[in-house]
Amino acid sequence: MSTPKIVFVTGNANKLREVTMILGGDSSPFTLVNEPLDLEEVQGADLEQIALAKLQQAVSALGVGKPVFVEDTALCFDEFNGLPGAYIKWFVKSMGLEKIVKMLDNFQNKGAYAITTIAYADSKGQFHIFQGKTHGTIVSSNGPTDFGWDSIFQPDEGHNNETYALMAKEDKNKISQRGRAFAQLKEYLYNTGA
Repeated sequence: MSTPKIVFVTGNANKLREVTMILGGDSSPFTLVNEPLDLEEVQGADLEQIALAKLQQAVSALGVGKPVFVEDTALCFDEFNGLPGAYIKWFVKSMGLEKIVKMLDNFQNKGAYAITTIAYADSKGQFHIFQGKTHGTIVSSNGPTDFGWDSIFQPDEGHNNETYALMAKEDKNKISQRGRAFAQLKEYLYNTGA
């Protein structure tokens, strides 16, 4: 009997590796497959709405009845009432990490939080939302810069003042917003059989 397949819509190889690890890797009761669909990014501040819009596009492209999920991650600065939020990907692309950090130079509050929202469509076509959140601080880039903004986010729960970029993947996955959101999805999948 073959294991059920669940589609993760992402073109990001780092995310795929991280999520595969969180969901149980080779010991998982399902197989995670990647589908790098080019989904339209809905603009807005409501993270659930953004994730659901992406999921609706994915279901439309792949067909109802195929288990599929999308995820959207935001980095929110306390001083800016949650901005850049869902726009962080575009800030990183257009400004770079150093300029993002400089945005907070004139402010004492460097607090931030990261949120990952997962929208999942099960084999019956029903939609489910899972969300994880981690608080931290924006710091000067420290560590590899090959995974988004990981090198400028220092989680409050980390050790030795490490940014996400400096943490071992297993340690990061235990406290990261993505790890928390996917732990909820994993619990749901393992309890319902995908």
